[in-house]
Parts: sequence; structure tokens; C-alpha cells
Amino acid sequence: MLTNSLVLGAAAGFNGGDILFQMIMFIILLALLKKFAWGPLMGIMQQREEHIASEIEAAEESRGEAKKLLEEQRNLLKEARTEAQGLIENAKKQGDVQREEIIAAARTESERIKESAKLEIEQQKEQAVAAIREQVASLSVLIASKVIEKELSAADQEKLINEYIQEAGEKR
Repeated sequence: MLTNSLVLGAAAGFNGGDILFQMIMFIILLALLKKFAWGPLMGIMQQREEHIASEIEAAEESRGEAKKLLEEQRNLLKEARTEAQGLIENAKKQGDVQREEIIAAARTESERIKESAKLEIEQQKEQAVAAIREQVASLSVLIASKVIEKELSAADQEKLINEYIQEAGEKR
């Protein structure tokens, strides 16, 4: 038991040299970590932070530009729609004007053709009347010359007139 108590006493004793050595080693380890690990690690973290900040800023700028472009595109589309509507309205108005012009021209032409046809009919009618008068006159002269040549009864006169009318119809 004596050996056990010596071991326990030595283990329970305070050893200042070991603690001092361990503290010095810990401080050296901290200095080395600060110089070789902590500094570069903080530098990398700072670079990463700056990179993320610049990416966020670039994304915000891109978002702003996209919003601006979207608004410009909307305005251009609105202008294009307005212009297209104006063109459609203009085309409708021109179509209406052309339709009215075509209708007026067609009416004028139909009136001209109608008047021309009336004149032609009137001329042909006058020519037919003149031809009939001429035939009647020649028949009258012929009949008169035949009557003068012989004295005829009413039946003979009618027969003679019918024969001359038939002859005149055949000549025609």
C-alpha cells in the first residue's frame, strides 16, 4: 500500500515545469496557426465576401437593366400596337373612299351606257320608221299606179294590197 500511496501522491502533486512547457507550446502553436492558417484563411474569407458582394451588386445591376429593358419593350410594343391600329384605321378609311369612288364610277358608267343604249335604240327606231315610210311611200306609189291602170273592185284592191305587202316583205 505504500507504493500505491506514493504513486497517488506523485500523481496528485503539482508539476509546474510541465504546465509551463505546455503553455509555451500552446502559445507557439497559436502563433504558428495565426501566421500560417488564420491569416490566409481570413484573407480567403475576405476575398469570398468581396466576390459575393460584387456578384450581388452585378445581379442587382442586371436586374435593374432587365427591368429597364422590359419597360422599354412594353413601351415599344404599346407604340407598335397604337401604330398598327392607326394603320388599320387609315386602311379602312382609304378602303371606304375607294369603295365610294368605285361605286360612283360604276353608276356614272352605267348611266352613260344606259344613255348610249337609249340613243342607239332611238336611232334604230328612227331608221326603222324611215324605212317603213319609204316602203309605204313606194307601195303607195305602186298601188296608185296600178289603180290608175285598171279600175278595181274592193276585193281586188284588198288582194292587190296584200300581194304588194307580201312582195315588200320578201324583198326585205
